Amino acid sequence: MKNENGFPGLLERFFTQRLIAQRRVSSHTIASYRDTFRLLLQFVEKRLHKPPSRLALTDLDSSVIGAFLDELEKDRGNGARSRNLRLTAIRSFYRYAAYEEPTQSGLIQRILAMPAKRYEKRLIGFLTRPEIDAILAGARSQHLVRPQGSRLLAGCLRRQP
Repeated sequence: MKNENGFPGLLERFFTQRLIAQRRVSSHTIASYRDTFRLLLQFVEKRLHKPPSRLALTDLDSSVIGAFLDELEKDRGNGARSRNLRLTAIRSFYRYAAYEEPTQSGLIQRILAMPAKRYEKRLIGFLTRPEIDAILAGARSQHLVRPQGSRLLAGCLRRQP
C-alpha cells in the first residue's frame, strides 16, 4: 500500500508511528529494537553489498534473517535469550509490515513462522534449612524478631527471589 521509500520508509514508520505513537512502548524497548535493526542492517550491508537506503523488503527474506540470527550466536557470542529477543523485534516489525505491505504476505509469513530457539532455564535456588536458621539466629541476636515473629520472617525470606 504505502510504498514511500520502500523498506527504509516502512522501518521509519514502524518506529515513529507504530512503536512511539500507537503502542507507546518504553524507551528501553525502542533502544532494544533500534539496536536490533542497526545490527541487522550492518549484517545485510556486508552480505548483500547494499546500503540500507537501497534495501527492499524482499531483500530481507527468511534466509537472510536466519543467517543474521546465526551470526549473532556464532560471531558475537550471544546466547539463545539474546537471539530470541532480536527475533522478537524483527517479528514485531514484520507484523506491522503485514498490514502496510500485504503484497509481501508470503515473505512475511515465512519470517513470522521462524521459531524461537530453545534454551535451558535455570532453576530458582532456595535457601537451605541451615541458611534459614542462620538468618533467623542473626535476626534474633539483633533483637529484630520476637520468637513468635520468626515464622513470619521465614515466610518472607522464602518468597524472596
